[in-house]
Amino acid sequence: MNQEIKHQLDARGLLCPEPVMMLHKIVRQMQLGELLAVYATDPSTQRDIPKFCQFLRHRLVEQTVHDNGEFYYVIEKGI
Repeated sequence: MNQEIKHQLDARGLLCPEPVMMLHKIVRQMQLGELLAVYATDPSTQRDIPKFCQFLRHRLVEQTVHDNGEFYYVIEKGI
């Protein structure tokens, strides 16, 4: 990925619906095409974040599960 990640959201330790609520707030403040890295521990983010992106027309660039059980996402702001 050659584009710089300009925003980060650390939602580790938070449970549904908090990570997505925080994600929504940050994405609203971003510019079109900017990238956001999200760190989470709630397994429901594996379902909620892709649905959030699909519904609001953002692009889920990366979705990774780390060995320590944490989830990592990179989202590009769409329209």
